[in-house]
Amino acid sequence: MKIINKKIYISKIPIEKLTKKYGTPIFVYDEKKVRDNFRRVAKAFQKYYPKFKLYYAIKVNSNPAIAKILINEGAGVDAASINEILLAQKLGLKKEKIIFSGNYLSDDDLKAAIKSQAIINLDDISLFSKLLKFGQPELISFRINPGIGKSNVGEGATTAGPKAKFGIPHEKALNAYKEAKNAGIKNFGAHMMTGSCVLEPKYFQKITAKLMDIIGEISQKLKIDFQFIDLGGSLGIPYKEDEKELNIDKTIKLISKTIKEKAKYYKISEPLVCMEPGRYFVGNSGYLIGKVHAIKHSYNTFYGTDINMNIVPRQILYKAFHKIYVDNKINQKKFDTLLTGQICEQTDVWSKDQKLPKLDLNDLILIENCGAYCFGMSYKYNGRLLPAEILVNKEKSYIIREAEKFEDMIKNTKIPQHLTSLK
Repeated sequence: MKIINKKIYISKIPIEKLTKKYGTPIFVYDEKKVRDNFRRVAKAFQKYYPKFKLYYAIKVNSNPAIAKILINEGAGVDAASINEILLAQKLGLKKEKIIFSGNYLSDDDLKAAIKSQAIINLDDISLFSKLLKFGQPELISFRINPGIGKSNVGEGATTAGPKAKFGIPHEKALNAYKEAKNAGIKNFGAHMMTGSCVLEPKYFQKITAKLMDIIGEISQKLKIDFQFIDLGGSLGIPYKEDEKELNIDKTIKLISKTIKEKAKYYKISEPLVCMEPGRYFVGNSGYLIGKVHAIKHSYNTFYGTDINMNIVPRQILYKAFHKIYVDNKINQKKFDTLLTGQICEQTDVWSKDQKLPKLDLNDLILIENCGAYCFGMSYKYNGRLLPAEILVNKEKSYIIREAEKFEDMIKNTKIPQHLTSLK
């Protein structure tokens, strides 16, 4: 995003032009930013630790066009469900290019996982014996909870530690790999996802050391080798103005240094290193654009927009901060502003804490950092449906998902015959 003469541009297109073509609200993604974000991480690994693979955590934004950009750059897919595996396969990926890290899996999930031939990363020891009922994979990985976790976007996004629902407690990890070895598994991986949106390079050094200590001890006690370690995602982006960007070069340098030192200490081979960023790859590439449709002077002044709570879920669930801009009013004096949508819920007052320029009817507002956990977490409610998604590449734009219509609201519903007659 850039500002030229107070007008907001995404890549080379003013948002006013985009809204005239596609209407509002719309999600808009900058293709170049997605590619640049991926290449930044890949370049750092190539520099410090060439034995690596990057996977896209497709849960953050499952639009096939967005995923395809990253696949074309060389990414695999980290899938959290069978449908995400199917999506990855639909996009041309197979076997080791897909990592399946579901949790609390059903028998149907496990059966489908075996059939897919994806790398299976189990969230609990109890799942291993269930998995064997459907086949024995050539390689198995376990997700380990190291007892520590960190999140810059709220406790609800912390994915490790005593309160987290994810992973095998590190004290029990040895038993998991022992059971797998006794069952005849020859190849092993280890996964640890401890944080969310972390911006401190030294934190990644800390969790890498923790995982290497765990696999080093297991390797020595069980006489097994680890083909890979997966450090999860966690690479953060700054949402607030006082937050600094994560130094990717420094982060990967510290990760590389730690792996090499620990491998030497435990006398084990240096493993393939995997990471599965989602937010870092696509978060800052996405924007949500809406329009002011109504101004109500009540006990407070409310500015009504066509951006509803159902398409800004992070603000409601996590009280997350996303900076808001007003087109043609950059650098104007700002005031306390209440922004609301059109849904019959008080929680639909989705922005309360940001000062904005004085708003008028038909003003265009833009919310930044909407590429991850925004459209993907959106839902239908009050008959307010999901907006279109647009991809921008320099001066060109493309619809990559049509806006929903009434027919989509009732799609797949049925009325029993006995309810169809009028009385």
